[in-house]
Amino acid sequence: MPQLIDGKKIAAEIKDELKEKVSKLKEEGIHICLAVIQVGDDPASSIYVNNKKKACAYIGIESLAYELPEETTQEELVSLVQKLNGDAKVNGILVQLPLPDHIDADAIIRTISPDKDVDGFHPESVGRLCIGAEGFVSCTPAGVIQLLKRSGIGIAGKECVVIGRSNIVGKPMSILLLRENGTVTITHSRTEDLKKVTGRADILVVAIGRPKFVTKDFVKAGAVVIDVGMHRNADNKLCGDVDFEDVKDKVSAITPVPGGVGPMTIAMLMYNCVRAAMK
Repeated sequence: MPQLIDGKKIAAEIKDELKEKVSKLKEEGIHICLAVIQVGDDPASSIYVNNKKKACAYIGIESLAYELPEETTQEELVSLVQKLNGDAKVNGILVQLPLPDHIDADAIIRTISPDKDVDGFHPESVGRLCIGAEGFVSCTPAGVIQLLKRSGIGIAGKECVVIGRSNIVGKPMSILLLRENGTVTITHSRTEDLKKVTGRADILVVAIGRPKFVTKDFVKAGAVVIDVGMHRNADNKLCGDVDFEDVKDKVSAITPVPGGVGPMTIAMLMYNCVRAAMK
């Protein structure tokens, strides 16, 4: 059996560390506040927002919830974000994606102050990441790095392959692996002979958005596989981008779905909130 990388356990460790840090900050008179904005009532978004509120409550962060109707205009949302930018009490601002079609998500992300951009999506945050400067890092890729490090999996010198080139996961993931001295290849829908490329990977990070796409044919024996995907199969059960049952006996370590990368995203959001207050 491979090493099962337990994201729930590692996320709980991080939240406990943050809880202790927040308690000490409160003793110093520093209180932390996260503003969470949701437009519309998308069921998946509501679950994510609720989980973020629970995490805030657990570690001692105040959360301000703005639950706006679907018909909220872009101008109204921009106005709210600008108001929160100017509120000294608010350390972090999170606008839950996706937004309704009539709102330009990129324009909203650019409105958030980079100093309160705890999702790490603002172009300035991405630019800081690219040049190795101090800034907020997108929570899911940051969570993957913590999963590897806290599971005793070295990155330096390893052949690392990322499947997917999204702005939220694929691109920042590749930069973070590079920052840890991995040798990084990014693959995508236009990659020729994908299995040949992924078959070289010591560490394979899969963020392609296609259920059970990666089978054992894609994976080198003894590789570490990190599955970022999250889907519902025909039986309404959660599954990832990796066919776990097909791959597990060939690898040295693998993340399950659920219970792998997912819990880490919220843990790293909490980490970014604490960093925002400390800055």
